[in-house]
Amino acid sequence: MFLVVIMYALFASVFTVAKYALNYAQPIFLIGLRMFLGGIILLSYLFFTNRKKLAIKKEHIIWFVPIVFVHIYLAYVTEFWALNYLTAAKTCLLYSLTPFLAAILSYLYFSEVVTWRKLLGLTLGLAGFLPTLLSTSSAETAAGSFGFLSWPEIMMFVSVFSSAYGWTVFRRLIKDYNYSAVLINGVGMLGGGILAFITSLALETGNGIPLVTNWVELLKWVALLILVANVISYNLYGYLLKRYTATFLSFSGFLCPLMAAFFGWFFLHEAVSYEFFFTVFFVVIGLYLFYQEELRQGYIVKS
Repeated sequence: MFLVVIMYALFASVFTVAKYALNYAQPIFLIGLRMFLGGIILLSYLFFTNRKKLAIKKEHIIWFVPIVFVHIYLAYVTEFWALNYLTAAKTCLLYSLTPFLAAILSYLYFSEVVTWRKLLGLTLGLAGFLPTLLSTSSAETAAGSFGFLSWPEIMMFVSVFSSAYGWTVFRRLIKDYNYSAVLINGVGMLGGGILAFITSLALETGNGIPLVTNWVELLKWVALLILVANVISYNLYGYLLKRYTATFLSFSGFLCPLMAAFFGWFFLHEAVSYEFFFTVFFVVIGLYLFYQEELRQGYIVKS
């Protein structure tokens, strides 16, 4: 459990670092740069240390496609666009919706049993999100809305679904086909980065706003993003998937918004509303119920 806490502390810091990086580049271009460089680093590591792990069987290529397009490209492009309007804490908190989707996908892909205790834990967690979703900042209002949800929130839902589906495919590649987490991340990041570059050239050029305003500052923050997220956190997540279920690791993400709220308050001077703590409270209760049931079913080993 200690490694899970460390991992989410690192993930939480990513939202704050990303907010700084967005001051120096347009969001989609930033995603392209971060993922392209991250992918090159990971694949180069395998090339020089264990080239055999770079091999991908033809029949498994179909499983790498959603890793590139959904897990990296779609999840991060929508997230970083939304991050322009949402606080780091709220963005991270909305990502805590991932386990509700992961539970469904794990049931479909891995036949994991969803008991009434798990349903109760998931329901409590989901109910806790309602106050947060009903609260809207002025920046979100300026971006427009559809019904009671702002467009940044909707884009975050797209990102959350993409992330949940991506980690489910990730788990299949690791557990069923024995691929290295470094290879999966490297291929996903390199391919997703290229797609983001193409999208950036199509949507972010010609509008009078430069893609990059300060290369020195941008590269500094991107280097930190790559080290913390692409190299350490992603591969640590892949390692933990061998011990825990994707659903439990996603649900443990309640730690992430708490830490992101602190980082956002301390470094970015972002306010934290009472709705945020209300949501976290219910997610914590839901997590406890869910974790105990995972232990009882034998899906995870108590650490």
